[in-house]
Amino acid sequence: MKTLNPAEWAKPKGYANGVAAEGRFVFVAGQIGWTAEARFESDDLVDQTRQALRNIVRVLAEAGARPEHVVRMTWYVVDKKDYLARNADLGKVYREIMGRHYPAMTLVQVAALLEDRAKIEIEATAVLPPGA
Repeated sequence: MKTLNPAEWAKPKGYANGVAAEGRFVFVAGQIGWTAEARFESDDLVDQTRQALRNIVRVLAEAGARPEHVVRMTWYVVDKKDYLARNADLGKVYREIMGRHYPAMTLVQVAALLEDRAKIEIEATAVLPPGA
């Protein structure tokens, strides 16, 4: 996997502008911040993000993939201001679960998510190297 960040562009903060990868693809549907039993333990954005990322890592494991195989993530939040205000805490949680691996990422504010209590939904695409 190779990150694609044009040399003349400002260095991205916490994501890559692009990623080139070769291998077996794993697509993870949008994960929200509830447990395996489909229960929310918190209404806090940071707590829900931690759980959503744990859910992604668990799905990846089913394919033999790890966080460093993720090449793309899309984050959907219901409150951009809450996201921006908690950015440092969210970064800490991201590194706790995903490490210092920064794939191509997009963040979108949406009017609502399907589950009323959900504050965030994250989908991911991973690529396992050939032979993995």
